[in-house]
Amino acid sequence: MNGASLSEFDPTSPDQTSESVPEPLANLPVEVAAEPAIITTPPKPSLRSFFFGDDGLRAGWSVLLYILLVVITGVCTTFLIRHFHLIPKSAPAVSQSSALRPRSMAINEAISFFIFAFPAVLMSLIERRPFGRYGLPVARMIPDFLTGLFWGFASLSALVGLLYVVHGIAFDGVLLHGTVALLYAAKWGLVFLFVGLSEEFLFRGFLVSTVSRGVAGITRSMDPNNRRSHAIGFWVSAGIFSIILFMVAHLGNGGENFVGIFQVGLVGAVFAFSLYRTGSLWWAVGTHAAWDWAQSYFYGTADSGNISLGRLMASHPVGSRLLSGGSDGPEGSVLGIPILLLLAVVIHFTLPRRNYFLTPDQSAPIEPPPAPPAEVTAPVL
Repeated sequence: MNGASLSEFDPTSPDQTSESVPEPLANLPVEVAAEPAIITTPPKPSLRSFFFGDDGLRAGWSVLLYILLVVITGVCTTFLIRHFHLIPKSAPAVSQSSALRPRSMAINEAISFFIFAFPAVLMSLIERRPFGRYGLPVARMIPDFLTGLFWGFASLSALVGLLYVVHGIAFDGVLLHGTVALLYAAKWGLVFLFVGLSEEFLFRGFLVSTVSRGVAGITRSMDPNNRRSHAIGFWVSAGIFSIILFMVAHLGNGGENFVGIFQVGLVGAVFAFSLYRTGSLWWAVGTHAAWDWAQSYFYGTADSGNISLGRLMASHPVGSRLLSGGSDGPEGSVLGIPILLLLAVVIHFTLPRRNYFLTPDQSAPIEPPPAPPAEVTAPVL
């Protein structure tokens, strides 16, 4: 540097002036005092924030409003049916001790589905969400439903086949032939379509979707970086409605046994898994309908202790109740447990992964990209 070396420079010498400061030291960065931190206070709670969150109407209020609409719809529907005699009096009522009749069951299940689905349509308008978010989207409706029909019939047939091999069931012959058999097949098909729609939407539709959103929001408020908040919300909600309440609802069936009730909970978990994987109830609706149709009509077995009027075959349980299912039918047999577990494996390998619908409260937080590292310029000697 103009013939001078660093060794000749003495910063303590009075003869050295600022003009003689070597260039490398003159270019060293100067420390700048940090700016004082800006403290922000959270917004004060308001009446609107009490009812609405980042994802619209809060989940708790949505559930309460939905239940209120269900009650109003049920009361109004019952009044209209009785006042205008919309259901003929000749339609026999269904009781636990009588055979199940397709006409009365179809009417009851269709009304039940309407009472639970119509309030959800109103809620979709209030919440400004697509109705499909509650489990019945139009996308892939037909493929999912038809695939479910196949696996429902195949899984129940596999269970009946196992029972036949181990001598847990005996067939007494074919009861229907020709056009009569086809007519009852169509009638029972319509019945169990409404059964599948009604039960799937009640136990795995609007309520599961909304409570999932609420639980996920609570999880995110406790841990904003939790990437599993949507999964936690879904499975907590599914555990309540799809498993526990689904089992409780079947306790009133006269022919249920302990194994049958346990399998009801297992079925609820399997159907919830299909919903979580696809975001749709259509596969579960098809499987549910085909399982019940094969059990009640095609093979003529008991369904929760009830025998169907107009079944294709006649059959009865044989031997140990634990193995045969007894009065509960195939659903009460321990052999149903591995069949349902295999059905979960089928879901994993055959259903395309589309995932349950995510909302802002359920989705993983979006992290900003990491800032590029600051450039450090070393002094040039």
